[in-house]
Amino acid sequence: MSVDMLYFLTTVVVVLVLLIANTIKILREYERGVIFTLGRFYKVKGPGLIIVIPFIQQMVRVDLRTIVMDVPTQDVISFDNVSVKVNAVIYYKVVDPQKAIINVERFMDATSQLAQTTLRSVLGKHELDEMLAERDKLNEDIQKILDRQTDGWGVKVSNVEIKHVDLDESMIRAIAKQAEAERQRRAKVIHAKGEQEAAKKLVEAAEELAQQPGAMQLRYMQTLTEIGGEQNSTIVFPMPVDLLTSLKSALEK
Repeated sequence: MSVDMLYFLTTVVVVLVLLIANTIKILREYERGVIFTLGRFYKVKGPGLIIVIPFIQQMVRVDLRTIVMDVPTQDVISFDNVSVKVNAVIYYKVVDPQKAIINVERFMDATSQLAQTTLRSVLGKHELDEMLAERDKLNEDIQKILDRQTDGWGVKVSNVEIKHVDLDESMIRAIAKQAEAERQRRAKVIHAKGEQEAAKKLVEAAEELAQQPGAMQLRYMQTLTEIGGEQNSTIVFPMPVDLLTSLKSALEK
């Protein structure tokens, strides 16, 4: 066998191997192949062994697994004009490979950009207190908006989570002062309510004792006993007016 013939056979073998490699495709369970025939959409194939005609058909792989994507930190001005920095994470996946390849260029980049603008838009309609206290509601609102807009791309946004809402140091100090003032206000209200309830009970007790003179005497005696048990050197004991009246009447007689 001549050298030229050997070179020719080697070339043929290499070409056949390349053709077979370009013809046979293996897709995993979570992958789908979008097939184009002469530039026109043909069908979605997979998973498993896929036959693609070289030079006539092209295949684009699409991953159907859920993608976790961090939304970069965004500068947001809340509805009450407070500047905050917010970042989030979104969970989405491709549910229609045909739309994801044909209807949008680089669906991952498109979803990321849409998430950033939607995050700023939604949070800008709420006050700072709502951002801090109602994250679940805000997450749900952002998720619904993203899911509705990405539906035409064959992308399903399943969840959105706001991770951090960062404030300036001056705003943190202002919020701390506000919280302290609120705690003081609540403490004063609780103290005032306690005084009011105690006053009502004292009035009721006084009325009850006034109806039973003997009970008043017993109360005096109990108070005297309590004071004497505290080892005090001086005892100030109020004399009942009715007792003085009785004593005066006796002396007059």
